[in-house]
Amino acid sequence: MESGHARSQQPGQQPQSPRRPWVVGVSGASGTPYAAAVLRGLLDAGESVDLVVSRAARLTLLDETGIAFRDAHWQEDLRTWLARGADGKPDTFTADVGDVRYWAAGDLAAGPSSGSYPAKGMLIVPASTASVAGVALGLSKDLLQRVASVTLKERRRLVVAVRETPLSGQTLKHMVALDEAGAVVLPASPAFYAGATHIQDLVDFVAGRVLDAAGVPHSLYRRWEGELGGSRKDQ
Repeated sequence: MESGHARSQQPGQQPQSPRRPWVVGVSGASGTPYAAAVLRGLLDAGESVDLVVSRAARLTLLDETGIAFRDAHWQEDLRTWLARGADGKPDTFTADVGDVRYWAAGDLAAGPSSGSYPAKGMLIVPASTASVAGVALGLSKDLLQRVASVTLKERRRLVVAVRETPLSGQTLKHMVALDEAGAVVLPASPAFYAGATHIQDLVDFVAGRVLDAAGVPHSLYRRWEGELGGSRKDQ
C-alpha cells in the first residue's frame, strides 16, 4: 500500500517545475485578431496558456472570422483561428497549441476560479465594456469575470485591453476602479511610429503592448529608440 507522503526524488532526477499559465480571457468586444496575436506571442515565448472564451466572444469570432469555436473541437478551432491573419487570410501563421488548456466560460468550478490555482496572471483581450464593468464591480457572472476577480485578490498581474469608443462616463469610472485595484488598463490603441504598413502590424503593436505589460518578451513591433524617421529608414 502506498503511503500518502510524497515520493522522494531519485538521484539524478531534475525536479519538475509546476505549470504556471497565463489565463487569457476573450470577451465579446470586437477585436478577435488582438486575442489571436497575444495567444501566438505567449506560445512563441514558451508560455503556458489557459484559455477562456466568453459566450459573446464566440459570436464575435464567428462574425469577424467565420470560425465557430466549439467546446468539443476547441483545439481544431483554435488552430484555425491562430493561423488566420488580421486581414482574414487563412494559414498565415502556425502555432503549437499543445500547452493550451481550455476552460468553458460557464464552468465556475474550473481550475483558475480558485486562488490556489498556480496562474501567473490574466490578460483580457479584447475587453468589452460589459467585462470591464463586471470585473470592476467584483461580479462573477461567468468564468472570465471570476478569474479576473481571483487575479486581483491574489495580487497577480491583470491586463485589461479595453476595446470600445467612445467611452462613457460610467465605463471611465470602472476603468479607474480597475486601475486602483491594481490592474493595468490598456486601451487597444495602435500606434504608427513603428512603421506599420499592414493591418497585422497595427494588431501586433497592441498585442505587443499587452505582452509588455505582462513582462513577456516578444518581437511583435519595432520599439522607439529616439530616432525620428527610424521606421522609414528600416523600410
